[in-house]
Amino acid sequence: MSTTNSSAVLSCEFFPPRTEAGVEKLLVTQQTLNDVFQPAYYSVTFGAGGTTRESTLETVTLLSKKGINVAPHISCIGSSKQQIKELLELYKSLGISRMVTLRGDIPESGESTKEFSHANELVSFIRETTGNHFTIEVAAYPEYHPESVSPQSDFEHFKSKVAAGADGAITQYFYNIDAYSRFIDNCQRENINIPITPGIMPITNYASLIRFSDICGAEIPRWIRKQLEAYADDKESLRSFGLDVTSNLCNQLLQQGAPGLHFYTLNQAGATNAIWKNLSI
Repeated sequence: MSTTNSSAVLSCEFFPPRTEAGVEKLLVTQQTLNDVFQPAYYSVTFGAGGTTRESTLETVTLLSKKGINVAPHISCIGSSKQQIKELLELYKSLGISRMVTLRGDIPESGESTKEFSHANELVSFIRETTGNHFTIEVAAYPEYHPESVSPQSDFEHFKSKVAAGADGAITQYFYNIDAYSRFIDNCQRENINIPITPGIMPITNYASLIRFSDICGAEIPRWIRKQLEAYADDKESLRSFGLDVTSNLCNQLLQQGAPGLHFYTLNQAGATNAIWKNLSI
């Protein structure tokens, strides 16, 4: 495999804070991350069915006006074409040049506008209405989307997003590097050459990791799960073990030529900065 990628693009994900205190904490987190390794950009998530639409916009606006390179998540479920068009114009006016384009989670009510059903349709719409203004990132699932009918159908969905005009992809987090390697092999066989950035979830809490992973379909290998269970009441040992696991994963990915790393920070700086300090970049 190739040597460690010294040009790796490192980025971080935030979610929109719900309180003024949360906003202040987010700004401190961003500054702390920036002081340590200066991420290329920060993405901001978008809730199921557009449930955080306004707070996502507020967070993106706040960060961008502070001169921070931000990439809003934008999803099509629960949004009309007119709403999306207006949002794109607003983001252009803020100087936003990158976005993470998703289908989005189906709202609990099961209702949507029906104007968009899949992420590739949203990618096409963004290209039709804004040309090449935005760098468009899409989602990739090395371990397959939990709603996918089969591995092949899941990969076909990914191909359709690339064909629609995606510039890059960010994966769901994983701890099994073979899943990512196989996904990259599949892409190469299909002549898909966009950068596919691994999503990295720091391990700091056993219960929340299990809950997140069950929802999104990310596998926690048995040896990791069992060790986390053993450390369930020993937070210091759990965090030390989690740091070792994720740091080793990141270094292996970079050594294999991954184009970068995208950290799911959960609006915390400590674990992400600790991993970065262990990277052999």
